[in-house]
Amino acid sequence: MESKENIKIGLLAVIALTLIFNTFMQDGTATSNEQEGNVSISKNNDQITLNPQTPDVTQTPVKPAEPEVPAGPATTIKFAEESHDFGNIKQDTENKHIFTFTNTGTEPLIISNAKGSCGCTVPKYPREPIPPGGRGEIEVEYKPGKKKGNQNQTVTITANTEPKNTQIQIKAQVEEVNPPS
Repeated sequence: MESKENIKIGLLAVIALTLIFNTFMQDGTATSNEQEGNVSISKNNDQITLNPQTPDVTQTPVKPAEPEVPAGPATTIKFAEESHDFGNIKQDTENKHIFTFTNTGTEPLIISNAKGSCGCTVPKYPREPIPPGGRGEIEVEYKPGKKKGNQNQTVTITANTEPKNTQIQIKAQVEEVNPPS
């Protein structure tokens, strides 16, 4: 019975080591000391040591990812409309809508990201700064795929605004193309 426990512990250690190794090898280094059975992985002076002989794992906490910080001094944004309803649409169709906005602040508007709430909602946003008083567009393409019924999706825009995130919405009633008979 004890050997089964050792096998379980060993497998868990291998899985943990694989996950840790894959995570840290993007920018970090890994070393192994087979005599002691220790494996150390370090990244940016943080270190994790795993000893597969025992179930204990010693870990120095890894710094959490820094939140995305928009560039430039804060400004304001105003959308002509914050929501668009496509109405009744069919599955597997491409639906596009352009949201227009104005930089209502006194500094250039810099959009650093725009992300849909799912892979079916894809925004395209301007990469160049929008001057104060200037206008811009965000094109949102919605492909419902096999989804059906009432759909509500959001696009989160990250910019040098206060607050840094602004959301716009799309809605649709998706009709099934070939309903079951």
